Amino acid sequence: MTAHQNGTISSEVSDFLLNCFVRSHTWQLSFSLPLSLLFFLAMGANGVLLITIWLEASLHEPMYYLLSILSLLDIVLCLTVIPKVLAIFWFELKSISFYACFLQMYIMNCFLAMESCTFMVMAYDRYVAICHPLRYPSIITDQFVVKAAIFILARNVISTVPIPILSSRLHYCGRKVIENCICANMSVSRLSCNDVTINRLYQFAGSWTLLGSDLILIFLSYTLILRAVLRLKAEGAVAKALSTCGSHFILILFFSTILLVFVLTHVVKKKVSPDVPVLLNVLHHVIPAALNPIVYGVRTQEIKQGIQRLLKKGW
Repeated sequence: MTAHQNGTISSEVSDFLLNCFVRSHTWQLSFSLPLSLLFFLAMGANGVLLITIWLEASLHEPMYYLLSILSLLDIVLCLTVIPKVLAIFWFELKSISFYACFLQMYIMNCFLAMESCTFMVMAYDRYVAICHPLRYPSIITDQFVVKAAIFILARNVISTVPIPILSSRLHYCGRKVIENCICANMSVSRLSCNDVTINRLYQFAGSWTLLGSDLILIFLSYTLILRAVLRLKAEGAVAKALSTCGSHFILILFFSTILLVFVLTHVVKKKVSPDVPVLLNVLHHVIPAALNPIVYGVRTQEIKQGIQRLLKKGW
């Protein structure tokens, strides 16, 4: 790489070293076992869910198409992060090329924002299903899913592009050891000799604008759903309505809780071990991915029956 006069790319850095959990190698190895199990569970469960929805004609409905989008996002996020982390733990493969690092950074930011956006669309789907059941078939159509997918893609692909671009244009002055398991924006930017205020501001503003607006709309949807459910007079109607939303609400809870804990540990980082935010960051890419298909598979009768039918055909 050639260095530009304006400091666009540093000639000294062609790769980075990911330095995580170095204080205890035995802890690395012991953590790698549950992490690898979670990874294979996430891959397997999401794969089974996608195949079931694809092959079962009864599941060719908008709600399950949205669930397929969520599964695809989970698979990509897991594949972007976890194999590299396991390679560091098992084989000491800490090196990551300059461009691979910024590609990983972009995929993580983009796909996490896409996942948040998908949860928001799914909340709207549940809102229409419960608050306007008679209009549901005319509002939530296959065309609606296509438009929603285009919106999820366009909003997040465009809005997260500046994150890796801003970081890759910094001058790194030969500093290449990232104190993280992944190429998180601020962990990488911290190595730069330049002022990273713009990076910090864009990351902060972008995260809270995208994820914050999604969470507000999700909360609004569930407030309206709860209000509509409490008005239901028919026996068993409340339980049935809450059951249809239960799986989705549990998934949002997984996604939001780990994110919230991660943010809080950054706020009080002087009081906690520096390994804690790194650990939470890694787990946030695999725990929701592993639990999402299981929660839907266990709680949704149609999916459970679809998987059983596929297993019978397989045998």
